[in-house]
Amino acid sequence: MTQNEEKTGFISHLVELRERLIHCLIFLFVAFIICYFFSEHVYGFLVEPYSSAVKDDGVERRLIFTALQETFLTYIKVSFFAAFFITSPFILIQIWKFIAPGLYQHEKSSLLPYLVITPILFLLGGMLVYYLIMPLAIKFFLSFESSGVVTNLPIQLEAKVNEYLSLIMKLIFAFGLSFQLPVVLSLLARIGFIDSKFLKERRKYVVIIIFAAAAILTPPDPVTQIGLAIPLLILYELSIFSVNIIEKKIKEKENA
Repeated sequence: MTQNEEKTGFISHLVELRERLIHCLIFLFVAFIICYFFSEHVYGFLVEPYSSAVKDDGVERRLIFTALQETFLTYIKVSFFAAFFITSPFILIQIWKFIAPGLYQHEKSSLLPYLVITPILFLLGGMLVYYLIMPLAIKFFLSFESSGVVTNLPIQLEAKVNEYLSLIMKLIFAFGLSFQLPVVLSLLARIGFIDSKFLKERRKYVVIIIFAAAAILTPPDPVTQIGLAIPLLILYELSIFSVNIIEKKIKEKENA
């Protein structure tokens, strides 16, 4: 291949990458516009863990806002959040279409399952936050409320809508990204960067790293920190199992 052909090929790849990025941005923008019209429904969905956790506590609850533009910006934020979720499978497809032509058939068959399992793991992480972690965390924090019998002045939560939604969206993203651990470790094993022995020998260090990461990614309470750390430890053990399977398949191909 001549230098001109290499240059032409490189430019064509850049043009294709630009086109796919533009398609992703257009799809994201259209999804954002649609989600904005349904932003109140998205808001209702995200606030459901809070309303379910406090509906039987005998206190009239509400979410407040303290800035004039806060509600508008909140709807913008939840619309973009929903649009990103809707667009993510399309983005993954565009990534696959861009890299697939440069792969051999066995490489395609090896990578394709990861494109399927990545959004599934992200969804599982989000569901864990939505259905388990947030209700438990809310009840934990509300347990520190005071009726004012001792202090003569009650301590009651007046949650800001922006802060609550920022918290739950941050946790969904944090759990979703953290649940990609098996995908990352399996890919590293496929390229020969790590092996199951490496993962087993460093298990004690990983436990410390996981709990440290959970402390950084979640609010300073034991419920959400443990709620993230324990699934990550389980996923790490599952990663060791999957890496073992990958190593066996590689050895079988080498011996064939």
